[in-house]
Amino acid sequence: MIPFSIQPGTFALSLATWGLPFDASVHGPAVDRHLLLNLWIILGLAALAHLILLVGLIARRRAEATSWRVEYLPLAALALLFAFLTVRAERLWAAARYTGADPAALQVQVVGEQFAWYFRYPGADYTFGITRPQLVDAGAGNPLGIDPADGHGTDDIVTSELVLPADRQVDLRINSLDVIHGFSVPEMRLKQNAVPGMTIHVHFTPKVPGTYAILCTQVCGLGHYRMNANLRVLPPNEFAAWLAAKQKAVQR
Repeated sequence: MIPFSIQPGTFALSLATWGLPFDASVHGPAVDRHLLLNLWIILGLAALAHLILLVGLIARRRAEATSWRVEYLPLAALALLFAFLTVRAERLWAAARYTGADPAALQVQVVGEQFAWYFRYPGADYTFGITRPQLVDAGAGNPLGIDPADGHGTDDIVTSELVLPADRQVDLRINSLDVIHGFSVPEMRLKQNAVPGMTIHVHFTPKVPGTYAILCTQVCGLGHYRMNANLRVLPPNEFAAWLAAKQKAVQR
């Protein structure tokens, strides 16, 4: 059996050498660099810890001979290292969530419900219609509860597939109708919980056309295993044609 003390180092080495999922977003390289930096540091610390244990066993020094430098300097160095990694990670997090999206970003609402994802695009007026919980009725064709009395909602487009244009920033408004769901697209380096009663903004720019899996990373109930959808990234001209066809269908 492998001792527990070396498992973190083995795990870090495996991830650092096997590679990450394909990166299809503009912000992905910065996230990957930070993740791999963390993994290599974990691997180095695991190796250092075992080296110290080995030296200690060989030297068999008495506890009275230990110096404060040996005890406290490594702790101070670790504290500084972790502070550096924390600040670096917070900046990456803030760039996608707390820094406002480009005014020209495509607006899309992402809604999780047991056990499906819905995606809403504003119509020609570029304004989302008002939604009301008491109007939610997927069987009647209104899974998000869009108020028919609100003119802004009559041209909204609701789909079960997220379709986005390549090389254009997208501002996702993520929320949930029932329980906490985890919206995740590994190839886009996206992961954000959908929380009932909250609207959380995440913006990013897809760059590689293709079809990618959308997963739920929270155990949201017995049907969690089937809560998935597709993200389809299209060239700008193909996306414009897709959006025009959807708008035409809504206006009928």
